[in-house]
Amino acid sequence: MTDLLRILPDFPTARYANLLPTIEREGLTTADLLTLQVPDIGKRTQLPLLDIKRLCAAVLEALHVDLGVSDKQQQKQPKDDNGGKGAEKATSPGALKRTGTELLAEPTRYISTLDPDLDLALGGGVPAGYITEITGESGAGKTQFLLTLLLAVQLPPPHGLGRPALYISTEAPLSTRRLSQLLSHNPFFQSLPASSKPTLDNIIGTVTPDLESQDHILTFQVPVEVARRNIGLLILDSVAANFRAEYDRGASSSANLAARSTALLNLGLHLHELARKHNLAVVVANQVADRFSGSSFKGSSAAQPFSLPRVSQESPLAKRSKGGLGTPVHLSGWSVDPPSSGTADLVRSSMPEPTPEEAPAPPALLLDHQQRWFTGWGDAYPYPYSSSHYGSSEQNLKTPSLGLVWSTQIAARVALWKRPVYGRKEVLDDGEGESTTTLRNWRRWMKVVFAPHVAGSGPGLDGAVEFEVTMGGVRGVDKDKGKRGKGKRKGNEEEEEEE
Repeated sequence: MTDLLRILPDFPTARYANLLPTIEREGLTTADLLTLQVPDIGKRTQLPLLDIKRLCAAVLEALHVDLGVSDKQQQKQPKDDNGGKGAEKATSPGALKRTGTELLAEPTRYISTLDPDLDLALGGGVPAGYITEITGESGAGKTQFLLTLLLAVQLPPPHGLGRPALYISTEAPLSTRRLSQLLSHNPFFQSLPASSKPTLDNIIGTVTPDLESQDHILTFQVPVEVARRNIGLLILDSVAANFRAEYDRGASSSANLAARSTALLNLGLHLHELARKHNLAVVVANQVADRFSGSSFKGSSAAQPFSLPRVSQESPLAKRSKGGLGTPVHLSGWSVDPPSSGTADLVRSSMPEPTPEEAPAPPALLLDHQQRWFTGWGDAYPYPYSSSHYGSSEQNLKTPSLGLVWSTQIAARVALWKRPVYGRKEVLDDGEGESTTTLRNWRRWMKVVFAPHVAGSGPGLDGAVEFEVTMGGVRGVDKDKGKRGKGKRKGNEEEEEEE
């Protein structure tokens, strides 16, 4: 309930002083009061149902008044110059602050990546007023994108916002050496006059080594800096580091997960409020984790499809659809017996066992099925089980950190993929030549998983844009000219260790 006064500063809390402490102690938010049933809230708080119903109705009515869609008039009594109360000002009922047509007509400003291919895939660049996440493995190029945005935001429209940037790091400090390198070698900056070039003076950086300092900086210091300096870009690199260190220690108890979910919701709400209020772009970098499922296809006819009880993650609704533990679950001719103590889960079928390509899709309520629309790596079913697409089963299956709770807080997710490129190296031994496979380089791709302003890419690498990291930043690879496969680019060696 700690977000009530932030959402509705004028809410009359004194009338419900006997209810709010208990609701706050139980961790209920304003969204919970609007979405949960009154009996469910009563079970958690042990408060009278009638009082809870009145509180929920009051919160809903206050939101309607704040939006201007209530039949009641909102009365304001501003003080005049003499200290007295002036005339009451009533807002007309049914008048929205901004209509849907006005919102659509309002132009969205973008921050460019300074590469036309990448900007085209992003629908113009990184939009202002939204939370955009850039996720990928270590070395996929996340930091290179972020550093480029720190300089591009200082450019005038249409390439930037003409405003300074704020960089908050939870791991390594800001690399000013790499920023200077981008300024010196990027072709776009080289074409600008000296007076119009971005500078490091317009980039504010800080480091938050733990979650407590991160919350303090974001809650108290960042709003002041944003308003004082007219910040146009806020970067948090990375959002998962402090949460992993704070909540992943010890056993993953339900209380620990609930506390982390609440903290993530508050963080998302705060960042969204900053982006909307100040029309700035919020960009967060996120880590990924390896995804393991119960399936284990080896390419043989005896391979089994996924085992329903073994699936690593599932949505809450999936549990309800399974029924009791003593009831087998039937799916496309397969029957899955309930797990029994001391015995492994068995999957039996009266039909011939399918090949990996013919395996049935997971049930729609399982998270392993749902996440293909919002993770960027789980969207290629049945490709994760097909050796023809990835080269081996379950290769490159990743999941962005912080789970589904954090995914609901962001407006856009951009996933960066990388894949090794191997070459041949001749090794002379006793006069005989031996061919050895060595790692030569990395290939990288960028794909839009979901976004409000541009359509997402297709499954796997369909629609993804290949790019490379150079001395001047990130640059799209021209497939027609066949740049790849001819050795390392000049300047790539120095960026491999940057990120």
